Amino acid sequence: MGAEFIIGIILLALVVTIVVKSVVIVPQEWAYIIERLGRYHSIREGGPAILVPFVDRTRERVDLREQVVSFPPQPVITQDNLTVNIDTVVYFKVNDAKAAVYEIANYIAGVEQITTTTLRNVVGGMTLEQTLTSRDRINTALRGELDEATERWGIRVARVEIKAIDPPPSIQNSMEQQMKADREKRAMILTAEGQRESAIRSAEGNKQSQILTAEGAKQAAILAAEAERQSEILRAQGRRAALYLEAQGESKAIEKKFAAIKAGKPTPELLAYEYLQTLPQMAEGEASKLWVVPSDFGKALEGFTRMLGAPGEDGVFRYEPSPDDGTVSRPAEDDGVEDWFDTSSDPEIAKQVAAATAAAQQEVPPVGSDVPPVPGAETGNGGGAAPARLEASREVPGIGAPGAAQGHPNGQEQRG
Repeated sequence: MGAEFIIGIILLALVVTIVVKSVVIVPQEWAYIIERLGRYHSIREGGPAILVPFVDRTRERVDLREQVVSFPPQPVITQDNLTVNIDTVVYFKVNDAKAAVYEIANYIAGVEQITTTTLRNVVGGMTLEQTLTSRDRINTALRGELDEATERWGIRVARVEIKAIDPPPSIQNSMEQQMKADREKRAMILTAEGQRESAIRSAEGNKQSQILTAEGAKQAAILAAEAERQSEILRAQGRRAALYLEAQGESKAIEKKFAAIKAGKPTPELLAYEYLQTLPQMAEGEASKLWVVPSDFGKALEGFTRMLGAPGEDGVFRYEPSPDDGTVSRPAEDDGVEDWFDTSSDPEIAKQVAAATAAAQQEVPPVGSDVPPVPGAETGNGGGAAPARLEASREVPGIGAPGAAQGHPNGQEQRG
């Protein structure tokens, strides 16, 4: 019993060992290299795999996913004999697990070495400045060289990236100073450009301001000239209307004076008196420095009275007016005169002008009729001056009354 039990346990352990060694579970995206009796037999990928116990074995487990390998910085000499440290990252994927295992002992180390040598070849033909500014060119060259070199290893290089390019410290200081100087230069250029642009814009603004000022002055001058023209026109129209009203007033005054003279029937003595009253006014002019009564004044006055008068029964010459037919011709009104007195903008002025116009256009009454007083006639050019003088002449003894010459002891001498 004891020996059989032990044999049974040994056989059970052997069966379990055989079962365990004969079944292998391969993960997804992995490849197992299977050797049989030391030689390559097959490649088993994701899933269960049955092996022959004690005959088949797993040589290598290969990861078929894309791998990222960062290599340490490598010193590289540039074309201008400067040593720079370049740190690279390689992205690759194993396409043929058998070649990756049997064609090279360590494909990761192989990729690293090929990357280093290729990087030195590429960067060795470039200057430091080109190296710093041509990363894409270096990446493309590295990827092409690595892909061609690792193809026989069953590896495909996806891309190569340069992480950092570190020049020597002295070169870094020089580059920093150069960059600082370049930045200062660009700052000065930008400042100068800004000042130039500001000056240009200021000049443009001053130009526009002067243009607008000139335009404003021009408009102001035009408006001032137009206002002056309108003012002169209005003044001229006012003077024209005033002269017209003055002429109308003088015309009315002359008509009334003439009617009063005809109604009063003045004698030559009254005319002589009026003439003598007028002479001092004639002498008041600025150009009249000396006034002399002519020596033949009496003879001239006698001839004047003989021409205009006729001797009466008492031998005195008296003025005989022309027969009065009761009508006095008045000057015709001018057309368009009403437009001169357009005061629609000021009702008060319109009222005053209407009153003045009514007084100026009032007809002269026939001789001998009662003349109603005309408002403002006292301030005219003598509308009532002739009747007043006639009344005054009648009050003076020996002047202007019939028989005055007989009542005056020297009446005959005055007629002479």
